Amino acid sequence: MFLKIDTQDRRPIYQQVADGIRTLIAAGQLSEGQQLPPVRQLAADLGVKLNTIAAAYRDLQEDGLIVVKHGSGATVASRTAAASQRPHELRSTLRNALTQMVLSGMHRAQILTMVQDELRGLLRGKP
Repeated sequence: MFLKIDTQDRRPIYQQVADGIRTLIAAGQLSEGQQLPPVRQLAADLGVKLNTIAAAYRDLQEDGLIVVKHGSGATVASRTAAASQRPHELRSTLRNALTQMVLSGMHRAQILTMVQDELRGLLRGKP
């Protein structure tokens, strides 16, 4: 699994890890039932604390993207479980991202191009 921590990113590290795993799942690079690295291993690989990875895994579990079983580790959940998130919540997340783009001065065409490029990349399996 390929994740990278960006020290210039304003998001907390656990959020970067969780978002990175979300992207890998959406891109199909992590598939349903696939085992995620143990918390200790991923923490060591990324050079972060165990609690950071545990928080990321909890966040993903709350979103229904992974299943954590003590002693067995974490696996990617089925897409139908993840789809249980309400459309209203997804729309709110999208609106927040679009709001940030508008406030940063991006024009409509730039935003649409960026959204299309990102969606195309995800559907091709490229995070």
